[in-house]
Order: sequence, then structure tokens, then C-alpha cells
Amino acid sequence: MKHPLMLHLPRLLLPALILLSGVCALRGQCGKKSFFGTQLPCPDNTPATEPGSKTRKRLVEICGDAWKEGPVCCEDDQLEDLSKNLKRAEALIASCPACKANFFDLFCSFTCSPDQSLFLNVTTTQTASTGKEIVTELDYLVSPSYGSGFFDSCKDVKFSGTNGYAMELVGGGAKDYPAFLKFLGDEKPFGSPFQINFPPEDKLGAPMRALDHSPKRCNDGDVAYRCSCVDCPAVCPTLQEVEVEKECKVGVIPCLSFAVILIYSISLFTLVAFTAAEFCGNLGRGSFENSRLLQDSAPSDDEDEGDVVGAGRMDRPYREYFLNSRLDDLFSWLGNTCASFPAVTISASVIIVGLLSLGWLRFSIETDPVRLWVSPTSEAALEKKFFDDNFDPFYRTQQVFLVNDNTEAGASPVLSYDVLSWWFDVENRIRRLKSLNYGVTLDDVCLKPTDSGCVVQSVAGYFGNSFWNVKEGTWRSDLRSCAAQPVQSQCLPDFGQPLNKDLILGGWQDTGDVVDSKAMIVTWVLNNHAEGSKELVKTMDWEQSLKSTLLAVQGEARERGLRLSFSTEVSLEEELNKSTNTDAKIVVVSYIAMFIYASFALGSTSLTISHVLSQSSKLLVESKFTLGIFGIIIVLMSVSASVGLFSAMGVKVTLIIAEVIPFLVLAVGVDNIFLIVHEFERVNYSHQDQRVEVRVGKAMGRMGPSILLSATCETIAFALGAVVSMPAVRNFAIYAAGAVFVNALLQVTMFVAVLSLNQKRVESNRMDCFPCFRAPGGYESNGSAASEGVLQKFIRKGYAPALLQKQTKRVVMALFLGLFTAGVALLPKVELGLDQRIAIPSDSYLIGYFNDLYDYLGVGPPVYFVTRNYNVTSREAQQSLCGHFSTCDTFSLSNVLEQERKRPEISYIAEPVASWIDDFFLWLNPSLDKCCRVKKKNPSELCDELSSDRVCKVCFEDRDLAWNITLNGMPEGGEFLGYLDIWLQAPTGEECPVAGKAAYSHAIVPDHDRRTIKASHFRTSHTALRSQKDFINAYASARRISELLSHKSGLEVFPYSKFYIFFDQYSSIVGLTEALLLAALACIFLVSSILLGSAQTGLVVSATVLMIVVDILGIMALWGVSLNAVSLVNLVICVGIGVEFCSHVARAFMFPSRSAIDRARSFRGKDARALSALTNVGGSVFSGITVTKLIGVCVLAFTRSKIFEIYYFRMWLALVIVAATHALVFLPVVLSYLGGEGYVPDDSYGGLEEDLRSRTYRNLVPADYDDSSEED
Repeated sequence: MKHPLMLHLPRLLLPALILLSGVCALRGQCGKKSFFGTQLPCPDNTPATEPGSKTRKRLVEICGDAWKEGPVCCEDDQLEDLSKNLKRAEALIASCPACKANFFDLFCSFTCSPDQSLFLNVTTTQTASTGKEIVTELDYLVSPSYGSGFFDSCKDVKFSGTNGYAMELVGGGAKDYPAFLKFLGDEKPFGSPFQINFPPEDKLGAPMRALDHSPKRCNDGDVAYRCSCVDCPAVCPTLQEVEVEKECKVGVIPCLSFAVILIYSISLFTLVAFTAAEFCGNLGRGSFENSRLLQDSAPSDDEDEGDVVGAGRMDRPYREYFLNSRLDDLFSWLGNTCASFPAVTISASVIIVGLLSLGWLRFSIETDPVRLWVSPTSEAALEKKFFDDNFDPFYRTQQVFLVNDNTEAGASPVLSYDVLSWWFDVENRIRRLKSLNYGVTLDDVCLKPTDSGCVVQSVAGYFGNSFWNVKEGTWRSDLRSCAAQPVQSQCLPDFGQPLNKDLILGGWQDTGDVVDSKAMIVTWVLNNHAEGSKELVKTMDWEQSLKSTLLAVQGEARERGLRLSFSTEVSLEEELNKSTNTDAKIVVVSYIAMFIYASFALGSTSLTISHVLSQSSKLLVESKFTLGIFGIIIVLMSVSASVGLFSAMGVKVTLIIAEVIPFLVLAVGVDNIFLIVHEFERVNYSHQDQRVEVRVGKAMGRMGPSILLSATCETIAFALGAVVSMPAVRNFAIYAAGAVFVNALLQVTMFVAVLSLNQKRVESNRMDCFPCFRAPGGYESNGSAASEGVLQKFIRKGYAPALLQKQTKRVVMALFLGLFTAGVALLPKVELGLDQRIAIPSDSYLIGYFNDLYDYLGVGPPVYFVTRNYNVTSREAQQSLCGHFSTCDTFSLSNVLEQERKRPEISYIAEPVASWIDDFFLWLNPSLDKCCRVKKKNPSELCDELSSDRVCKVCFEDRDLAWNITLNGMPEGGEFLGYLDIWLQAPTGEECPVAGKAAYSHAIVPDHDRRTIKASHFRTSHTALRSQKDFINAYASARRISELLSHKSGLEVFPYSKFYIFFDQYSSIVGLTEALLLAALACIFLVSSILLGSAQTGLVVSATVLMIVVDILGIMALWGVSLNAVSLVNLVICVGIGVEFCSHVARAFMFPSRSAIDRARSFRGKDARALSALTNVGGSVFSGITVTKLIGVCVLAFTRSKIFEIYYFRMWLALVIVAATHALVFLPVVLSYLGGEGYVPDDSYGGLEEDLRSRTYRNLVPADYDDSSEED
């Protein structure tokens, strides 16, 4: 492309001899430098002359009324070239009258001024083939004020066709006026035909003087020259300041963190001071008190049986809780019934679960990320649907980064002649590539906005996609030229739109030279189609072939010392599925490990080493491995029933559900099974003379209400998630609530039936796993079976008494409240987002691609501001959208977006908006006579560039209301739509870069029937987004801008970018998390208060679960686990697991075992009940849920998936440890302080009979089970 501004002038070696006003320096056209060159002027040091009338008329048409009179130094042939080149520039800068006027003045003065000899100095000439001297180099003296004023008037002018600045095209991206003038004057093959230097004014002596015209300002007082806001910041309105949420800090610490740390510090200091004072007071007591305390700390056997027991009886609660009594009766009856009819119970359970499982026939997994994370009724989903329906689904991109970073020096320039030769061959192979199944090529599936070429953004596009055009000696200068001025005809790719250097080259910003680029970026853009369509299948087939090809090309790159990374549109979903398949194996191994442990641990509830050694033959009988297997089967049945039920109802399964629900239900189910079995063992020992069915009923009477409490709280907590609109969270909540509920039902029915059968097997001396065979010897029902396990003995004898000591309790309270304080203090540090690199396998080829994307791509993703159902055919509507005309609204869409672009740190908008309405109206400008040319006989038909002027006319050329910058006379109504149709078919090219076909053919949806525009979009792009925080903030900013536009102009406008659909969740996820967790905690408080009969204890349980969740959030901040839909699901699990840990301990505290109270020794009141709770259920909570989950979680540490390592292994490991410590350490302590008043122990409803039976049981307990024996 010839430079759009420059005259074709020659070079000369002789300076001007006469330097006076009215004397020329050059004139006419005297020949060419070469055969392919352009005509250059002659050196001419003669006086200026009056032109002929024809020349004068032509000069005034080009340069304006200032040239109506006076002598000039130019001729007709010069004026024709001047007109041709100025029109090229005008197509780029016409929107700003001041810039255009200054531009025209500079070159009109250069060509025709009668005072040329004063500011032009010809320095070099040569002899042309015509034998005449031609100018080949000269100096053009311009004053600093004129040069800077000229530059200032043009530096902010936008060119919508490239979403950039006109300065990048006409000034090479100059940052000041010397660089601008230098670019204009440099001799280039497609720029200035000879060298024009712009030396400083002091370099040339008198009588020469610099051209010092008064430049027009973009905010000129003369409205005829005033530019619009889009092109002139000085006339822009001031947008309202955006209230950026400033984080409150005290120094470097967030205010919230500072406040809780301060409160905790004061409280801790007070506690330490109180403890110290108390300790000092104790030191003053006499030795008699000390000796008495020592004696009390080690009571004798008699004391254990006498005074202490009596004291324990006095501390027993004697109130009854009506609801608990009824629940005890209900579960006793249910347990007795199921145990009495085991066959019926088991058969009915299997049949019901089988019927529910028929829903598996409609089982389907949702893998589409859009449907997974975004509600179909959400604003973002509806906007995506509108965009896809009107502008076709967003195109599919395939992108490659070629990087040279395999050297010891790190990243180095990647471009060389040999690399380009190889890469051109690679692109040609891809262009010829045929898909494996359908045989389609790139040409069949690519996006073609002009119907003439595929959209391929590549360095090859600068060279016509042919290595023939890459010359070893000039390719660097050619590349620099195209990068600086991509609208040159030789630089335009096949699809006709200029290539932005930031989209095809990366890492050049350090030196400012594109030749030093550290990365070459290539993007193939394919058409997208409706899901499930045959066209989409073919496109995906080609993408698969492209992926295979690029995997092979990676090896070729390595051989050349380069690294190639890439992504196709199908890559991410495939890698996510690969990650899931990898995770599935780990998850299965994790479950198997938990199953095996649970089965063996359940079988060893009443077996000790001494018991096995003394009666080894009983091991095969008293083992409960089969019972454990049935417990696991019940967990799987509950999952199957839940999946079947909700699949039948059309609720799709997600990968989160498939991986998490069994884990969750196993955690809940195994714990309940351990509690039931442990309680049944105790009943067996104390009521061994009763029938099995009665014993089962008694065990269920005690444990049933506890299971009801935990299952109810968990089911409600999970069910609350069903109100969330996010499908991933909602579906998980539905399936989890169903599975937990069904699991609880099966445990109190089917498992109870299996338990009774197992006990009958034991009492008939039959072997576990082989019930048809009897063990040697006979079954002996005696107290020897009452051997206490090591864990339970440790809790009763060592852990619980030590924990409930006064000083220990204070330390525990201080420690756990400190952890809670730390968790609250870390809340502000929890980040949002889910990095794609985490969601894929750690060895995926996409890891390198995402790293390169963040490191080298200099621009962010495109963003579209979409208008819908807006009648742009009316003048008022046009003014609310446009930005390049003087009557555009102050807060029009284009003006607002331009102002937002100037504060990218807030708006995340990087480029000028591509305003189709401005380019459309500029295209109608008759002075751009190569743009809107239509047939005279058929004005609706566009003339091509070869059509003769005889049959064509220029639009608006003879219109009564001439085209002008005020919009007066611009088309409206049907005329607007008619011209719009023509413009959308007009090809974009060097002669008319504002034509609409290439840039806007898919951007506007006219509605001719209603004479309106159904939909249109205004394209810009975000700044480079290099983190999840950037993506989230960019989306929030786009929302804010669209709301501002809607408010200011009444437009119905929304922002759209391809990534918005995935980040919509973060606009509400914090509030959603708070609401969901608080609602769950409220339900836990309500249910536990009712079932425990104490609001005080219900509050303690809820507060403990809250502390667990807050501690987990604090750990998330420390471990870099972001808040997103995956972690939100895990937080909901935290609530459920926290309830499971705490509820059993709390209920055992409110309804303590009488025998445990009696054995509380020196503990009284709430301390005694806390010790009783730990003794009764502590072992089950530890061995049943804590160890089970630790085994399963530890297996997850071997996963290769980062998402599983971070969001499952880390969070679940933290959950198990935090929840277990809170339930087994903190909760008993806080209950001993703040727990509610207890009720009659569950095993005391029989009055004297039960008391005597308990005494009998204690007499049967062997010596090693008693306190005194262990004291020895």
C-alpha cells in the first residue's frame, strides 16, 4: 500500500539557490527512480505562478478555500497524486475534522505553497530515465508548535476497523510529533516515494524559517473543526467516579482481621491473668488441702464402688424429655419389629431400592460446563442464547504458541528466516489437512467474513501466506512495515481485515521491535454451529485431526530447539474428561480402602488381643466382617436409590456427584453403623438374658434418636442447596439429601435386621462369612465378652479425664477460639475463581498453552456490547450510539466506552470500540469516492472497483442535505436500512477501509419488516487478563458499564464475551455461600434444639459447626484453595460432616448413660455428662468416621489431578482433622461450660429393675475393665 499521505517526490543533491518568499523548491513530475517507481517532482527554484482555472478549481476542491487565490508551486499531475493519497488518509482520519484539516494543510503546503523555498530544502537529486533531475531527499522544516499541534489533533483518533488508533496506521504508532513526522517522511516501498527529513528549526540557517501555521485543535473553538469525544479526550464528559471497594486496613492487616485478633488477644490476656491469680491463690493453701487433693486424684476401688458412685447417682439428671421418650419408644418398636422379621425387612428394603434404582435407565451425566455452572434461567445464560441466536454461536478458536525458551538464556527471539520457512510449510499442511472421518478441510469449516478467505491470524498473513514473498534480505523490514501499518494492501490477509501485531506476536514489548518477538501466535477461527448439528460434528472432526497434526509438529519444534504449545476447541473438554478418568481410579481405590477398613474395624469392636489369644476359636465367630460388608452395601444401596429416583425425575448427574456423594454417604453411614453396633454390644453385656430382638430394640431406642438428629440436620442442610440456581450445586444438594435420607432409613431398618441375624449366628456358634459351619466348642454367654477395646479404655481412663481437668479446659478453649479467630482473620484472603490449569491433569499439553497465553498474548478476550430491539433508524437512537459526530449524545454508547477505555485499571477495556454506526456514516461520506458507489440505474446495487464512473455515482454526492459531521441529512427509516444492506456487502480494502463486509457483516441483524435493528453489537477487547481475579473483575466492570449505558441512554444493552458464562457465578457466589451456610446453621440450631430439648445445647452444636466451617475457610486461604462452585459444594459437605461429628456427642451429653455417669469418679454435673458422652460415643466417632475418612483421603494424595489434590485432598483432609478435633476435643469442653441441663439417662427408664441390672452388668465386667485394676 502506498503511504496514504505522501506525495510522490524525487531526490536531489543541490540545495535551493534562492530562499525567498514566493519562490518554489520543487514542481511538477519529472520521472521515476526505477521502472516500478512512482513519478517524482523536479527541483525548481523559480518563482511561484498563478495556476489555470482548472488547476485552481481542483486545488480548492482538495485543499480548501484558503487556496482560492495567489500563486502556487504545483501542477495538475501533482494535484492528482496529492488527491489520491490524501483520500487514503482521509478514510482513516475523516472522523476528526481538526486532524484532517492539519493533515491536508501539511501536505498541501508541501506540494503547492508559494513559499516552499523557505521551509523545504532539497538535499539530494538523481537523474531519472527521462534525463531530468528528480528529487530523492529533502528537508521539511516544521515549527515545534505546528508539529506538536498537528500530532495532538490526531493522536487519539480511532479507526474502528481495527479496534485501534488511526495513529498506528498513519503514524506508525508514534508517541510524539518528531516520531510522527519521521514516519510520514521515511522512504518506504509502500509509503513515501522519497526521503523527507524533518530537522529541528535550528539546523537550517537564515533566511529559511519553519512552517508555522496555527494548527486546528481537536477541541477547537470553531465547531466546524471540533472532533467528537471518541477522537478528542478534551471534549469528553467526565464519567462518574467508580466506587472501588477499598479494603479497610490497619497498617497491612485488614480491619476485620485486626478486630478479631484484638478481641481474642484481650480475652486471652484476661484468661491468663485469671488463671495465674487462681494458681497463686492455690499455692497459699495448706498441706492438708494438697494431700486431700492428691488422695482424690487416685481413689481406691472402694471409693469407686462407694462414695464416688453415690455422688454420681446424685449428679444424674432426673428430668424426662417427652419427645425423647416417644422417640425412644418408636425406635425401640422399630428395632424390635425389624429384628423379629428380618427376612421381610431385608426383602422389602431390597425391593424398594430396586424400584427406585430403575431410574438409572434415564441416567445421564452433564459434562457441558455451561449447563453445569450456569442456570439456564440466569441472566448470563439468557444473554448467551440471545447472542448465539442472532449472531450465530461464538466462533471456535484453535491457537498455537511457538516459543524459543529452550536456551540457557531463557526466552529469546523466535523469528528467523529458517523458522519462517518451516512454519509456512506447517501452515500449508494444515491448510491442506483433511479430517479423518468426513474428509473436510480448513476451507470447509473456517470463518469467512468476506466469503473469500479463512480467518487465520498469523505472521504468514503479512506475507500473503506464501513463503515466496519472504525475502531473506528484507523480511525484517517488511515485517516491521506491516506491523506498523497493517492496512497496507500487501499486508492484508485473505480475509481482508488488518492483523493486529499483538494478536500474532508476543514478547516484543521489551525492545519495541517485532523482529525480537519471543513468541509467534497463530489462531485459526472456525464457524460454530448449533449443538448436535452435523456441521458441528464435521468441525469437531477437523479439530481432532488438527490436534493430531499439532502433536506431531511439537516434535518438529523440539528438533529445532523451539517449544510449541497449542489448544483446540475440543482440547479443554477432552483434558477435563481425561482428568476425571484419572480421578475415577483414585476415587475407587479410596473407596475400597475405606470399605476394607470399615469392615475389619466393625468386626473388632469387642475383640481385644487378650481375648483373641485366650479364645482364638471365637475369633471366627465374633468377627463382624460380614456385618461390615452389609453396612457398606447399604451405603451403596442408598446412593443407587437416590441416583435412580432423581434421574427418573430428570435431574442430571454431575462429575462432582459421582465422585463426592459415595464419599459423603460413607462418612455418614459408617459412623452410624459403628454407633449402632457399639451400643448393641453394651446392651448385649447388660441384658444378655433377653431375646436378641429385645436387645436390638433397646440399642435402637438409644441410638435411633441420635441417628434421627444427625440425619435430619444433614438432610435439611443439603436440601437447602436445592434452592440454588447453579446446577452443579443444586443437583449435588438434591442427590446428597436423598442419599443421606435413604441411608438413614436403611440403617434403622435393613441394617438392624442384618444385625439381629448376625447376633443369632454368633449365639449359635457359627463362623463369620461361613455361617453354615460351627466353630469348635460351644458358645458361652458370660462376662468375658465384655472386654473393653483399647481405644475405649484409653478414652475412659486417660483421654476424657485429662481433657476435662479445669486447666486443660481453659487451654482448649483458648486454643480453639484462637483457631477460630485465625479463620475469621483469614476470610478476606480467600480468593475467587478456578484456574483452568488446576482443572486438567498436571501432565496435560494444555498446561504449557495456558502459561504461554498468560505470558505472551498482549490483548485480552474480545467483548461485545450488544443492543437489542433498538430502532437505530431514528435520529435520536443514532445519536445515542454514535461517537464520531458532533451531535452524538454526550453519554452515547461510543462516548461512554471511549471514556471507560481511558481508565483500563478500572474498566478493563483496552481498545477503542468498533462502532458500526460511525463507520457506516463515514462510508457514506462522498469525499471518500471509492467507498459508497452505486449503480445509477439501480441505487441498491454496489459498484465494484472496476465499474466505470459512467454507470456509477457516489452516494450523497448531489444530495440536497449534504453529508456533514452534524448528522443532518443522514439516512433514516427505510433509507437507512437500504444503505445499511449495501454497506454490509461492501468489501473492505485499501481504498475503503471503513466498508462493512469484513468487520460488521455478522454484527448487525436488521429487521426490515419492522424497520428497525433487532440486534447489533459494538466490539472492543479487554486488557490482558492474566489471573482469575482479572477475569472476575473484567466481567463485573462490563456489567457496570452496561448498566450505566442503559441508565444514561435508555438502551437495552448487555455485555458479552465467551468467558462471561463461566464467571457469572462469582458475581453472587460470596452472598450465596453466606446465605447457604447461615441457613444450614439456622436449621441445625432449630432441629438440634427440638430433638435435644435444649436451645442452649443446640446453640453450642451450631456454633461448633460454624467454627469448623470458618476454620476450613481459613485453611482455604492458607492453602490457596479458591472459592468457586466446587469448593462451595465442599463447604456444604463441611456442614453435613460437622453435624455428623458433633450431634452424637451432644446427644450423649444431653441423655447420658447412667452407668457412665456412675463411673464418672471425681467429675460432677456437666463435667460428668461430658465424660459420659466421650466414653459412650467418642470411640465410635473416632474409629467410625475419623479413621475411615483419613484412610480414604490419604489415598487421594496420589492423584495426578491438581483439582483433586487442591479441592478434594486438601479440603477433605482439613475437614476430617478440624471436625474430629472440634467434636472430640472442643465440643465436650464447651458443653461442660455451656451445655444445657440434661435429661434422664436413656438406660434409666426401667427404674430399680434397670439399676439392678446395671449393677449386675458391672459385676460381670472383668477386673481389667474396672478402674481400680488399671490404677495399679
